[in-house]
Amino acid sequence: MSTQIPDVCIVGAGVMGLLSALELADAGLHVHLLDRGQAAQESSWAGGGIISPLYPWRYPASITALATFSQLVYPEIIARIRDVSGIDPQFMRHGMLVTAMTERSDALAWGALQGGAVQTLSVAEASQLEPHATLHEEPLWMPQIASVRTPRLGQALYKTAALHPRITVREHQSVSLSGSVEQPVVMVNGESQHADRVVVAAGAWTQSLLDPLGVSTPIRPMKGQMLLFAPSFRVGRVVLADGRYAIPRADGRIVFGSTLEDVGFQRCPDEPAHRSLYASALHLIPSLADVPVELQWSGFRPAAPGGIPWIGALSQRLWVNAGHYRNGVVLAPASARLLADSILSRPPVVDPTPYQPRIDA
Repeated sequence: MSTQIPDVCIVGAGVMGLLSALELADAGLHVHLLDRGQAAQESSWAGGGIISPLYPWRYPASITALATFSQLVYPEIIARIRDVSGIDPQFMRHGMLVTAMTERSDALAWGALQGGAVQTLSVAEASQLEPHATLHEEPLWMPQIASVRTPRLGQALYKTAALHPRITVREHQSVSLSGSVEQPVVMVNGESQHADRVVVAAGAWTQSLLDPLGVSTPIRPMKGQMLLFAPSFRVGRVVLADGRYAIPRADGRIVFGSTLEDVGFQRCPDEPAHRSLYASALHLIPSLADVPVELQWSGFRPAAPGGIPWIGALSQRLWVNAGHYRNGVVLAPASARLLADSILSRPPVVDPTPYQPRIDA
């Protein structure tokens, strides 16, 4: 763990900040990673962990570009952090069934452009894959879709970063920004933290950090709530219907989500959401009526228009990597690589233009 003055100070130690720190440290920079709470405990912990946008054909090409790169490199990332940390993030490429949707032609056309990423199945074929699921019409099948157990992903990334010789991770810090866009100052527990460059990777809290610098962003919190069903092995792959999804875990548990609520930072899970999610879960998988719900939780997605994040420089000393909305986990590897490309003046892994922060936003 380095104690020298960092080349880069990253504010926000979620999956986005952790992967950004690893990218920069691997390139030889010394990085300090700061968080107001515990690393990878906000949306990084709360998310379902599907390594794909839910309905990828609904997104612009800029999101597809980031998702495609991330999907390619995820197995390598998982192998690295599992080996270094000793924590298995439970990456599983089990595919995704999509049912109860009206855009078959759009989905199939998009899938054809992606090399057959979307396929058709008969109800009988799909029922063989998921006999417990209710399928209302011929579903679509995305065989390459994977998922990861997000709490374990966060733990493995945190331990990998903490063990890196050029990364210092500091949790439970009082962190704020002062100064200006051109000369940002990171304040940690009332004292200035010197760094050549500052990266804001604070998810839904990005706007509050940038407020003192006079920067307005389109990023706002969007609450989501989830349920966790006890081990039952009722599904073996992701099943998506009417915007809600069942995600299997390796131990037989099922994560079911999620709500989409524009209520600011109202954190507490509530009974109306529980009823709504539970009804959707039983409609999709009726046999879950016999399976206890172990947990309900909520998190805050960093929502930006169109789901297009800010990745890039506000000035020569201030960068942003935030605003990934519902796709933070799937877009994180590509976003971290693109941020590092920008900071290090390397050829970008994807065209950076769509994600450029706009100071007049």
